Amino acid sequence: MSYTKNVGREMVEKAGVDVDLLIQKLKRAAAAEFTTYYYYTLLRMHCTGLEGEAIKEVVEDARLEDRLHFETLVPRIYELGGELYKDLRDLHEDAACSAAYLPENPNDIKAILKVLLEAERCAVRVYTEICEMTHGKDPRTYDISLAILHEEVEHEAWFQELLEGRPSGHFRRRTPGEGPYTQKFRHIE
Repeated sequence: MSYTKNVGREMVEKAGVDVDLLIQKLKRAAAAEFTTYYYYTLLRMHCTGLEGEAIKEVVEDARLEDRLHFETLVPRIYELGGELYKDLRDLHEDAACSAAYLPENPNDIKAILKVLLEAERCAVRVYTEICEMTHGKDPRTYDISLAILHEEVEHEAWFQELLEGRPSGHFRRRTPGEGPYTQKFRHIE
């Protein structure tokens, strides 16, 4: 299917951004958010016992915010002329971050926290790269990516705090999955 170019894409190209590369990065980031949402569901379900119950709420906030990140990225992909994967296997294989699989011992809370921490570290790298690519050139994509980056940095700090016992400044969200930085982009209610 062939579409005419839109002014939004044209202005981003004119600013010097390789829009096809940007769409690829946004798609891979969206794929990572979608798969992370799924795998965090599994990880959360294995947070059992006294130690596991103590972290379930934090995992749930990150899980729901990752879904919000996916839903925030999708419109921008289409606005720039891209589209989503037609097959979930392709989405999974192309995700910017490795799958957050359950650890070998799914009852090991510290191992689960390590998986969560590494997933968030990858996300921080992905959105930092997109921000660097779009800063001063594509205000809309930059704004979206920066908002997501803020939340991913918080997620990393939460899991680092839980794993290492160091302070993170984590405050309880008013509602699960609130997404304080990305809620302005919320397309669903």
